[in-house]
Amino acid sequence: MSTSTFNRRWAGVILEALSRHGVRHLCIAPGSRSTPLTLAAAQNPAFTLHTHFDERGLGHLALGLAKASGEPVAVIVTSGTAVANLYPAVIEAGLTGEKLVAITADRPPELIDCGANQAIRQHAIFGSHPAATLDLPRPTPSIPAAWLISAIDEKMGVLKAGALHINVPFAEPLYGELDETDLAWQQAPGEWWQTKTPWLHYENTQAVSAQADWPFWREQRGVVLAGRLTAQEGEAVAQWAAHLGWPLIGDVLSQTGQPLPYADLWLAHPRAAALLAQAQIVVQFGGSLTGKRVLQWQSECRPQEYWVIDPLPGRLDPAHHRGRRIVADISAWLEQHPARPAMPWAEPLEGLAAQTQHIVARELTEWGEAQVAHRLPELLPADGQLFLGNSLTVRLVDALAQLPAGYTVYGNRG
Repeated sequence: MSTSTFNRRWAGVILEALSRHGVRHLCIAPGSRSTPLTLAAAQNPAFTLHTHFDERGLGHLALGLAKASGEPVAVIVTSGTAVANLYPAVIEAGLTGEKLVAITADRPPELIDCGANQAIRQHAIFGSHPAATLDLPRPTPSIPAAWLISAIDEKMGVLKAGALHINVPFAEPLYGELDETDLAWQQAPGEWWQTKTPWLHYENTQAVSAQADWPFWREQRGVVLAGRLTAQEGEAVAQWAAHLGWPLIGDVLSQTGQPLPYADLWLAHPRAAALLAQAQIVVQFGGSLTGKRVLQWQSECRPQEYWVIDPLPGRLDPAHHRGRRIVADISAWLEQHPARPAMPWAEPLEGLAAQTQHIVARELTEWGEAQVAHRLPELLPADGQLFLGNSLTVRLVDALAQLPAGYTVYGNRG
């Protein structure tokens, strides 16, 4: 048996199976042990390839592609500590829901824990951060190609959000001309190779259930909190809140247009606190709230009901309110819970926001970070994309700017 050829066939089946689940971009940091994967990727026309020598940066490139496209994106790295450089991107994907497929080449089992060069323990290297893991055996024709394909299909078929770590050990030789070795093994799936669909289909759809008491709650005094949303979701949430007559406090990543801008400033006003305390229900769409005063208000508010709606699993509520955690597609949820037009009940907040905007514009006349944050909306190109850096940058823009509704905004959680 030609080991190098079979390694290529094994790698080719893995990548072809991934392409059936919407993977179009492959980010590759070339290395020796990952050669079978790199060569198989280069031969597959389904992929757009991106290469770079730095695994950490490449992981974040893949993360950005996944954020922008809404599709799963794969990263291929070689074995050893190169794998560990994907840790920040894997963590971020787990927190914000991008589908990131980390394909890590590995030494075969006989070279682990015996002092072999560049060999480390890669099993469970990312701990609890991936949504799913798949530790493959060393390539062997005694395992049918259908098993390998269906193993990929199982993991990708149920992957709703977060990272999938696929660890792939390869024995040497890793290089060599492709020959006819075990061609029948690769061709065994038959007409699957001529299709574009998975070998094994997983039904993973969850219908959105309407809250039976929604007709009651939409008649009450409510507040809408908007965290990290897509542009389409942000605009829909803004329209929904406006029809209900509920004030909307929008995060800088909400893409709602922030109808009540500068919330991180005016929330400190006693009048705002007193007015918002009258809310009987708070409905939060999306997680990852940025503003410190928004988070403080979110933590301290005590409505009768607190609902969090987001397609990601988990509580997404650091204040641990009593209420409802609804895992659902936001657009689908809005359709199931139509707004009934009503007059705004918290109109004084509009005056507070306008007054705050006037003060900010009056005070921020010099040149500096705060001034750039405030002027950012007028500097944005039409139909552009904005990525806000971590920590101070995103907080300044959140506090001092009003971004246009539906303008594409990205950012990492931290």
